[in-house]
Amino acid sequence: MKYRIDRSLHESAYLQLYRQLRQDISEGVYKPGGKLPSKRQFAEELGLSLITVEHALELLADEGYVVPRQRSGFYAGSGAPAETLPARATIPQMSLAEMPEDFPFSVLARVMRRVLTDYGERILMRSPGNGCEELRRELADYLLRSRGLRVDPEQIVVGSGAEYLYGLVVQMLGRGLVYAQEDPCYETILRVYEANGAACEGLRMGEDGIRSEALAGSMAGVLHVTPYRSYPSGVTATAAKRREYATWAREREAYIVEDDYDSELSVTMPQIETIASLAPERVIYLNTFSKTLAPSMRTGYMVLPEELLSAYRERIGFYSCTVPVFDQLVLAEFIRCGELERRINRMRRKRRAEETKK
Repeated sequence: MKYRIDRSLHESAYLQLYRQLRQDISEGVYKPGGKLPSKRQFAEELGLSLITVEHALELLADEGYVVPRQRSGFYAGSGAPAETLPARATIPQMSLAEMPEDFPFSVLARVMRRVLTDYGERILMRSPGNGCEELRRELADYLLRSRGLRVDPEQIVVGSGAEYLYGLVVQMLGRGLVYAQEDPCYETILRVYEANGAACEGLRMGEDGIRSEALAGSMAGVLHVTPYRSYPSGVTATAAKRREYATWAREREAYIVEDDYDSELSVTMPQIETIASLAPERVIYLNTFSKTLAPSMRTGYMVLPEELLSAYRERIGFYSCTVPVFDQLVLAEFIRCGELERRINRMRRKRRAEETKK
């Protein structure tokens, strides 16, 4: 078997196997309908557990690359690889309050029942200020798998949505700094910063992100960016622009708030490089589950650089977590059992199918 698992990489073993199999199926190494090696064969030859192999095959099945047959095994499917899409696919902007389609209510109900059974009266206890350990641990593992970010659970702060976390950023970093945003930007970002007493500055957007001359001329101490498909411009920052942002932050000793909203649903790029991976000491990484799950699930999180942990504890660490313990434990279990990634893969597959029809 030609497949190899590089244990020196930060990427999980199941994702390495998933990517290698997906490439072979896309390139026709396995013809549609062709039988794949058995789960046990993969496990024995690669030194993996059956659960690890099953996770990789389940992700491939969710995307249509393999078809499971009961008591028979897995067969190559005809999933459309991302490489067949246009280089710059145009996806219609969606309302932030749009109702989610094909939401797995039965799965959520099952997860809720499991949490009630496993945790019992624990759901009535008060959450730590930065969020339950179970959720922060699952988020740390998820970020490593999905975004290549290696963070400690103690760096993660859970809160009830992005707007709440924006406010915490101002209270932590201080109102004496200038907070710069993309111009145009999602209006709520600007309004939250101003409501918290911050001085704001708009930096004009170009085709690849904030214009270089606007960034160079800014005196901001904090830069808030949405690198993937910024709203309402629809601009996605190029790899070179992301590196420019990281360099700017290091040279100015400024901080970047990287609002990674919606990037997990990219159909043209399997994993978009984050600014946090380029300058982890200068970036506050922020994301929510509004798009991947539902707008009503008011749960977001931010990852703080280690250098800011003491400032967080001293200035805002006294706040209680604004997300109920039950909601946090349900979300932790949803991530742990792979349901979040399965849902994301289904949503990406649907977007991909919609794009191929255009």
